[in-house]
Amino acid sequence: MTPMLDGCTPWPEAFVDRYWAAGHWQGNTLDNLLRGWARHHGPRTALVHGGTRVTYAQLNRRVDRMAAGFRLRGLRPGQRVVVQLPNVPEFVITVFALMRTGVVPVLCPVTHRAAEVSHLVRVSQAVGHVGPPAHEGFDLVAMAADIAARGPFLRRVFTLEAPGEASPYGGFSIDAAGCQYYPLASVDSPPERPLSQSAAQVAFFLLSDGAGAEPALVPRTHNDYAYQVRAAAELVSLTEDDVYLAALPAGDNFAFGCPGIVGTLSVGGTVVLAEGTDPAACLPVIERERVTVTSVVPAVAEGWLDALASVRADVSSLRLVQIGGAPLPRATAVRVGPELGCRVQQVSGRAEGPLTLTRPADPDESVLSTQGRPLSPDDEIRVVGADGADVPDGEPGELITRGPCTPRGYYRAPDLNARSFTPDGWFRTGDLARRTPDGNLVVTGRLQDAPYGR
Repeated sequence: MTPMLDGCTPWPEAFVDRYWAAGHWQGNTLDNLLRGWARHHGPRTALVHGGTRVTYAQLNRRVDRMAAGFRLRGLRPGQRVVVQLPNVPEFVITVFALMRTGVVPVLCPVTHRAAEVSHLVRVSQAVGHVGPPAHEGFDLVAMAADIAARGPFLRRVFTLEAPGEASPYGGFSIDAAGCQYYPLASVDSPPERPLSQSAAQVAFFLLSDGAGAEPALVPRTHNDYAYQVRAAAELVSLTEDDVYLAALPAGDNFAFGCPGIVGTLSVGGTVVLAEGTDPAACLPVIERERVTVTSVVPAVAEGWLDALASVRADVSSLRLVQIGGAPLPRATAVRVGPELGCRVQQVSGRAEGPLTLTRPADPDESVLSTQGRPLSPDDEIRVVGADGADVPDGEPGELITRGPCTPRGYYRAPDLNARSFTPDGWFRTGDLARRTPDGNLVVTGRLQDAPYGR
């Protein structure tokens, strides 16, 4: 078995064998899967952003050329790069290009600032940063330059420039600390021979879901994430005729792969990228692009429902709205079907992997009042008391889990791992939950002493 990136906790051999035997893990990297998707769906539209449309063939070609450009600029397999981009085509292209280079992207919200980003650079030893020049008036390039000046790792900054807009960061430059600056559009070179990579390696890092603490890095391998998006796409019957609206941040697990952006690409569908969840912007996009599936948090769902009368967009193309990220008030859940004219799916998931969902064919009461059942038949779920023993169905306790999409530890975080994972590999989610007699989970809150609070 190929060893994982140093600092990661591998799955035990017995579990690796089990997940392979079940067909969950199939040994293909995400960037190589994209090559197959491009062959099958070449002329179809893969990405939409405003007036920009990118076909599958164009997407794969741009990923190839950017990967070669990253190699030309000194990036090497196993290195890490912080990707801090909004919901634009360059986010998808950059993440897949880095993976194709063998570099591990650290998916970071564009809203994070120096405290969080410097922590991520330090823990991951990231050698690069990709982001826009600024976000909401905050100078991200200056932030990256300051982080580079203070530490030994960050030495390449790639800047996304708005089309047709002159950037003060212009072309290539080197500062006094030896940090190199490139326009992202210049990272382009003729494709080279494909790199041979193991699907057991880390594909990218997601950030832990906790608030009020420095984010931990969650390593997701090609094997486990490819399985997650494939299983989630199958569960919601996603096809090439579906159009997925990514309104939540693209680097969030919910929007990226539940089934989200990657799941939609895996079936030849179209991903529409929106830079925000404002109903005045999103509802007309749903009408214009005939969006069929989207993922939102409860507050966004409520905002969209309340805005329907004033925005007056035709949202009849929607067939499924996934709602997760926080407990869904029943009053909101009962409005979705009648007012949006589609099915609602409750989702409870974390960057750390465990994912439960209601099923499209579930009874209405289950969809309205529970967070569903585990995605995988090999997801092990327990609800335990303070003594670590299982509690009876219907009784509240802490939700703990392990499975083919749940890593066995955070990256370079031994103290946090000791608190968050049991010696036999169960992930302590910190969620309080109870199990219904029919096997569905109801998440009711958070433990006060959870490693990461919400």
